Order: sequence, then structure tokens, then C-alpha cells
Amino acid sequence: MLMKIEAGRLSEEQVALFKKEGYFIAENVFDPADLELLRLDLEKEIGIKIDELARDGKLEKTYPEEAFEQRLTRIYHDNKENGEAVMRHLEGVRGGGYQGHSMFDLITHPKLLEAVSSLVGPEIVASSVYRIRPKVPGIGRGDVPWHQDSGYFSAHCDKHLILTCWIPLVNATAENGCMEILPKTHETGILEHHSGGNSGLLVIKDEDLPSGGPQKIVAECPLGGVIFMTNLTPHCSTPNTSDTIRWSVDLRFQSSSTPSNVGLWPNKNKEDGESNMQIACYPPEADFVVQSDSDPDAVVSYEDFTVRRAAYEPLDIKGPRNWTPVA
Repeated sequence: MLMKIEAGRLSEEQVALFKKEGYFIAENVFDPADLELLRLDLEKEIGIKIDELARDGKLEKTYPEEAFEQRLTRIYHDNKENGEAVMRHLEGVRGGGYQGHSMFDLITHPKLLEAVSSLVGPEIVASSVYRIRPKVPGIGRGDVPWHQDSGYFSAHCDKHLILTCWIPLVNATAENGCMEILPKTHETGILEHHSGGNSGLLVIKDEDLPSGGPQKIVAECPLGGVIFMTNLTPHCSTPNTSDTIRWSVDLRFQSSSTPSNVGLWPNKNKEDGESNMQIACYPPEADFVVQSDSDPDAVVSYEDFTVRRAAYEPLDIKGPRNWTPVA
């Protein structure tokens, strides 16, 4: 169910609904214009990689006339390897990938943090475990199986709220592959996951999903809206059957009281840096303060953001859980 928020914040009733359902869809966190710079920058990055592939003689048609919602589709359908190269350029080898200023501006956007503070409080830590998701029509790698985000996090963080903010950069519909969510199931705790699902993702098998409870909901969300979810809310992403790309970004926030690696620098203390990092909910990635009344000096600048991410880039920490592979 889409709902409007007032004055940028969730009301007490809406917060209660989030806690009950495990998710909340706000249709008006942003004005669409607030997201335009990121859309333009991602479009520019696509062009940079396509031009590089063309110079290397790997593709002939570059489709410069195509729109943001379609250009990558043309490249991918001409040659899967070239399409994957462009997506890796955007997504990165690990973590969020593209880290231009417009990406940081989205993570720290006052409108978003105002809404987030309704759910995690005023002292907010963000993670560079953000994801840029171009769901190209007809490409199976964009179909995400049922999972909980906590399946990727350390077990000691299961009792904490790690808030996912799923932000579409186009109108997300059932046709172009929006999410599906199982409401009221987040209080069940962590479910059994298996590794090695579609594109190497974690998957909850159908027989391990909560039974007898509420039916899944189709989480359509307009451009300018945000889907807020708990880290224990089961969700999946459905196939894109349209002729345009479903672009989205998902970000994660938590209270400063939740375990994090804020203030830890693996490249400054190499001997025990890896063990120190394990305190975080997702230890391979850097956490950083984005809002704090108690310590405003701790809030990161864009330069801090890029330096922290670079420090964690070479850190060799395996996933925090050992799930059984899919049979």
C-alpha cells in the first residue's frame, strides 16, 4: 500500500505500521527532480564504458541516441559480455560500485535522512553496502530470489534494525520487475538460506518460507518514492517483462548504537585490522556517520566517504555466514 508522509517524516501511526508489517512504502520522499543528477551521472558512466569498449574494438554499435532506460538493453542484447562489462563498471566488484558525488548526495540527502530518522533515530550510520541495480529486460541475473538482508549480515546483528531504503530511479511496476514482500514475517527471525542461487545470490527455498501467513504483496513504487524494509523482511525481485530497464538503488542505515566499524581503519593497523572489522554487521564494507547531533564532527564529507571506501576495498573478509549451497 502506497502512503504519503507529511513534513518528510513517518507519523507515529506509520512507524507502528512499519513495525507491524516489516516494511513501509512512502510515495513522496523525493521530488523526481531530486534524483535527476544521479540518473544523468549513471547515464554518463554507461557512456564512458561503452566508448571504452568501442575503442577496444569490442563493439560497433554504441546507441548514443537511446535513453537512460534503454541504452544498456541494446548493448546487452547485442553482446552479453559487453553488457556485463558495463554493469560491472556501475556495480563494482564488491560493494556499491559507482561512487560519484551524486551517489553520496543521495545517501546523505536531507529528505531521506529525515524519513530514516523516524525509524532508526537521529544518530544515523550508513553503510557503503549500497547497490545500484539496472534490471535489463529478459536478463535473468536481475531476478533476485527470496531472501532476508540479514542472510548477508553477521548473526550478532539479527537483533538490530538495519534499515533498507529501496529507491527506484524509474516507476517500479509489476511489469518491469518490482519487488515482492512477505509482510508480517520479519518477527520470525532469520530463516534458512542457501548459497549459490541465481547469479550466486542467497536464496530461501519455498519450503522454508513462512507458511500460513499473509500473502506476498507486489511492492510497486513510483519515482520519488522509497520502500523501507527491515533486515529480516523476506523479499524478492521479479522478472522484467517490459521493454525498458528498471533502475533502482538500495541503501542501508542503522542507529549509531548498532555494531559498526565507524572509526576503524584496516589499512592503518594491518596486523589486527581484519579481526577489528568483524564487529560490523557487514564487515567487508565501511560504515560511516551521516547524521549526528551528539558529534557533528563525525559526519562524513564526500572526501571522507571515498577515502573510507578505498581503505576497505582490499580487505579480504569472507561472508559472515556459512550457508549450505543450493542442491
